[in-house]
Amino acid sequence: MVDYGRIASLWVRASMAYPASFWMMAVGSFLMTGLDFVAIWVLLRNVDDLGGFSLTEIGFLYGATGLGIAFADLFVGRVDRLGQMIRTGRLDTMMTKPVPLLVQVCADEFALRRFARVLQSSIVFVWASTYVDWSLPRALVAAEMVVSGSLIFFSLFVALACVQFWTADSSEVANAFTYGGNQVTQFPMSVFPSEIVKALTFVLPIAFVNWYPSLYILGRDDPFGLPRALQFASPVAAALFLGVAALAWRTGVRHYRSTGS
Repeated sequence: MVDYGRIASLWVRASMAYPASFWMMAVGSFLMTGLDFVAIWVLLRNVDDLGGFSLTEIGFLYGATGLGIAFADLFVGRVDRLGQMIRTGRLDTMMTKPVPLLVQVCADEFALRRFARVLQSSIVFVWASTYVDWSLPRALVAAEMVVSGSLIFFSLFVALACVQFWTADSSEVANAFTYGGNQVTQFPMSVFPSEIVKALTFVLPIAFVNWYPSLYILGRDDPFGLPRALQFASPVAAALFLGVAALAWRTGVRHYRSTGS
């Protein structure tokens, strides 16, 4: 973490050398990500609910998954450019430095402006949270949900980026699961067929980012009748997928052969 902080701070100082550009891009990012929820709000103006969930409940789901991917994108989003680093020989240069390779890849060109996405998701999450009947157990599950969701997206970024060790460039494939997963979890899983929900539970653990813990926090029954224990299993899913990501990264680095550039 110390090495990551030092590298990130260098890029922050570099970006702040042009403050007008930094703030324009930060505000633009805030507004662009906010349009997602505006679209949901417009949709819910014309219907009473979506999949049995009200606007405030969907806002809670939106804010939770938004925070998860926002933190992951802020700290490790750069890893999806691994293929570009390989092609340009930048990864070879990083491997000669006495700093963990994954730390260098994730911290490279750290963009503080991405914090705008964290802020936007936080605003929606806090607003929706005012409609929740809070208790200590629910508050603990909510904190657990945000941390676990961030770690799951972190794992997805890293694990899917490792495919680029063997392919010329597959960043778009990775984006389909990371940013695409965020788009899916912005809505109640009740709008999807049960087969998709089971796949997002037992194959790719996207549903643990916000769906299962939110069911407990919002006091809702699982519309698919899956075990209630899943509502508390987000940390387990995060730990398992972190292990998968670590294994994928280690395997990719071991099999990597320099481009010679």
